[in-house]
Amino acid sequence: MYAVIKTGGKQYRVQAGDLLVVEKLDGEPGAAVAFGEVLMLGEGETVTVGAPLVDGAVVNATLIETRKGDKVKIFKKIRRQGYRRTRGHRQTETVLRVTSVAGGGQTATWDGTVDLTTKRLLDARARGLGDAAVTPAGLAPANVQTETVVKKATKASPKVQAAVVEHADPVAAAPKKKAAPKKAAAKEDGEA
Repeated sequence: MYAVIKTGGKQYRVQAGDLLVVEKLDGEPGAAVAFGEVLMLGEGETVTVGAPLVDGAVVNATLIETRKGDKVKIFKKIRRQGYRRTRGHRQTETVLRVTSVAGGGQTATWDGTVDLTTKRLLDARARGLGDAAVTPAGLAPANVQTETVVKKATKASPKVQAAVVEHADPVAAAPKKKAAPKKAAAKEDGEA
């Protein structure tokens, strides 16, 4: 069973279990979201089209994360006038997992569990960096500074590896002896 819903000025075709990225919605990760604006329901050959909405139809979802989307570059130019402007924009978006589609006396539910793992962590795992590369703020002790060190891939180890290094307080180093200026060094050579 599928449904066509309307949110954020756009229409989406969804089924139970789909991962959906929509315009920003309010709510915390793990919150339940219900879409009442269902424009169409479909089950096999049977299709119910609303006028404009299907009465009693609802699509339920769980909010996974709210994040910024991919960067879009805006470039303006007027030729022969020396006018060039470059800007960037990242639209805020919400990631949802559709849990159920109900309407027309039928209900389709998703039996899986909703994983609240963020896209940032999934991307780090896909690059082979693991969970250590994306340490949320507040997990490290206050007096320890952490730094992520990324080793480049080589022929011997094709994966990119990351390690978290803890830093201690810096130790004062002995002052270095300054080199003599070139003119003074030339005079000393001439006297000898």
